[in-house]
Amino acid sequence: MKPVLAVALAALLPVAAFAAPHPFDVHDLVNMDRVSDPLLSPDGKSVLFQVRQTDYAANKGKNGIWRVGVDGGTPVRLTDAGLNATSARWSADGASVYFLAPHDGTSQLWRIDARGGAAQPLTTLALDVGSFKLSPDGQHVLLSVEVFPDCASEADVVGCTKQKLDARKADKASGTVYDKIFVRHWDTWADGRRSQLFIADLGGDGTPGKLHLLSQGIDGDVPSKPFGDDSEYAFSPDGKSVYFNVRIAGKTEPWSTNFDIYTVPAHGPYAPKNLTADNPAWDGYPLPSRDGKTLYWLAMKRPGFEADRFGIMALDLATGAKREVDAAWDRSASPLKESADGKALYTTTDDWGDHALFAVDVASGKPTKLVADGTVTGFDAGKHGLVVARQDFKHPTDLYRADARGKGLKQLTRFNAERLKDIAFGDAEFFTFKGHGGDTVQGYVVKPVGYKKGEKYPVAFLVHGGPQGAMTNDFHYRWNPQTYAGQGFAVVTINFHGSTGYGQAFTDAISGDWGGAPLEDLKLGWAAAQDKYAFLDGNRACALGASYGGFMMYWMAGVWNEPWKCIVAHDGVFDARMMSYSTEELWFDEWEHKGKTQYEDPAAYEKFNPVNHVKDWRVPLLVVHGDLDYRIPSEQGIAAFTALQRRGIPSQFLHFPDENHWVLKPHNSVQWHDTVNAWLKQWTAAGAK
Repeated sequence: MKPVLAVALAALLPVAAFAAPHPFDVHDLVNMDRVSDPLLSPDGKSVLFQVRQTDYAANKGKNGIWRVGVDGGTPVRLTDAGLNATSARWSADGASVYFLAPHDGTSQLWRIDARGGAAQPLTTLALDVGSFKLSPDGQHVLLSVEVFPDCASEADVVGCTKQKLDARKADKASGTVYDKIFVRHWDTWADGRRSQLFIADLGGDGTPGKLHLLSQGIDGDVPSKPFGDDSEYAFSPDGKSVYFNVRIAGKTEPWSTNFDIYTVPAHGPYAPKNLTADNPAWDGYPLPSRDGKTLYWLAMKRPGFEADRFGIMALDLATGAKREVDAAWDRSASPLKESADGKALYTTTDDWGDHALFAVDVASGKPTKLVADGTVTGFDAGKHGLVVARQDFKHPTDLYRADARGKGLKQLTRFNAERLKDIAFGDAEFFTFKGHGGDTVQGYVVKPVGYKKGEKYPVAFLVHGGPQGAMTNDFHYRWNPQTYAGQGFAVVTINFHGSTGYGQAFTDAISGDWGGAPLEDLKLGWAAAQDKYAFLDGNRACALGASYGGFMMYWMAGVWNEPWKCIVAHDGVFDARMMSYSTEELWFDEWEHKGKTQYEDPAAYEKFNPVNHVKDWRVPLLVVHGDLDYRIPSEQGIAAFTALQRRGIPSQFLHFPDENHWVLKPHNSVQWHDTVNAWLKQWTAAGAK
């Protein structure tokens, strides 16, 4: 049975989007407005949210803060179009809105009247403010700033850090000496600074006073890098305590996932206390209950595994007793929100092709699915119910409201309505089959735009990354199946063993078996799709994948190349041995090889190593890689292209000097899609050899 919310949602979707004149393409994709970060006002009557709009000529996105009533109406833009404002948060009384935006070349804290008007910068620090959070009583603010640890003893930590940075800039020598690894992470080289948490009083005009270093003695990043945010720290309801998560690992940081939850008095002495030292795995995302009696957080159980199940934990702050709220639920939770009555916790998780919103009963741990048939990208819970940011195969994110039980759904925004009514999409359908070990495995097929019954179509066979991830019912801005459907391709994708949303055992199955069970699922899924969908032309199919999917492209090129006319490998692992010595997050690579390093178990790294099968490569292959990708360094792509050229196999190398593991810039995204689509068409065209 479908949830009531999902059924109601179908009635709200714009009919015009299904009868549009031109097929969806990459230009539509990069120019869509992107709605995110909904936040209910203290009185529950309004919603703050962020919209990223593309300035295609300037080759970048520009962010703004908007407001809309929970009863609907026309959304109002609060911040100036040129300000690039993010991370909006309500003041305690709901009269003002705080946010981050550039000021004199750095990111600073700003404020604007909630009804609109001129925004004013509140901080003028010499360094960027990375994130912030206001205290419940509106008297204090937490700010994260990157500073040098050896400046912590200085009265002006920020000023000391700025002086050191200026001295480095003035030095004609450019070298940096490191004495431990993690010298670079994601797309940035380490410069010795840590993101640290500061607290300041807010004056009557809302301006922060003197900064006090809250995370004293913490040799870790608060919030974490590179994607951490204010969900990693919180005030207690009375404003007297602060909770934050951090990994303190010293020289073991590149292979440690041991995050812990700390508490520290908001008014000193600033001596953080570890609340989760008993768990050597990941503890994060603290959420104090509204009544101040309980601290909730998310916890993994296995050290070194970043894709372990996140369970919901509860700490009785009076007695110190801990318990797992949802021990019987076989899904991994994400950062939590508490219901107004304190009886439920809201969270999102992958679930059979959706990224759904659930309510978890605090007393029993029973989960109830509230929003499905798509992907919930954000939500908030208030005294009168929920606001949900949702997307699906045919609709980018918009905001909806519902009551606390997920009923009475109403769409609040329609940011891309005009664009959508001029666009045609392909219809998508999930299917299941018996995969490795007889397990039920799910995939989906997307029909090409303009599909006609009885005709056959070339196929784009997509393999997701992660590897602990999934291809879900979403509106993806990098790997959107509709971009291929719009080019006349049918799309097939399989959520093989290792994918999320099917139980933790299913997710665990890929570790140590990258080229085994997942490949079997891909083979069986490809066969099942062709049996079920007669419009798939198995003689004109190309395979594509990124990250783990890129690895799988190189692996398939050697061990399962028969079905494919061409292959596209984006930022994939070509040589497992070199990957183990050049990637930055060693915990990932080592866990995926059963916790062993390459020098401890060389055979494990050679078992599914694509480089060992280059002699069997034969299919034309397009390699894509970004120079700023430190997760899978660009030498992996260069080496694969060298192998292809040396073998005399038709091949191309698309190199981005200014992109990381993802392609983010609008013009680069267009070039990526144009290059990939041309490659697919070249090798699936009638008569192509």
